[in-house]
Amino acid sequence: MTYIVTENCIRCKYTDCVEVCPVDCFHEGPNFLVIDPEECIDCSLCEPECPAEAIFAEDDLPDEMAHFLELNIELSAIWPVISEMKPAPEDAEEWDGKPDKLQYLER
Repeated sequence: MTYIVTENCIRCKYTDCVEVCPVDCFHEGPNFLVIDPEECIDCSLCEPECPAEAIFAEDDLPDEMAHFLELNIELSAIWPVISEMKPAPEDAEEWDGKPDKLQYLER
């Protein structure tokens, strides 16, 4: 099993989760983070650290977000690892909780 970063991370990109990850399985894109499922050890430390509540255990992933598993797999293969916390974007709070953010994902 793995943990999956979902839609609410888009344009919020808080990195609190990165700080607690013991295996550096997070990868950073321009406005989104993903988890490499091959590196994730299912420790569950990241999920409660996400201020945007955008991280789910694979078994708890809502059906309407199932496509985010494949997106995490795809993007973790091409985006660089992030292992240190960074400041959130200045407008992160404005984007937190907005629906239909997938259209804003920058690759």
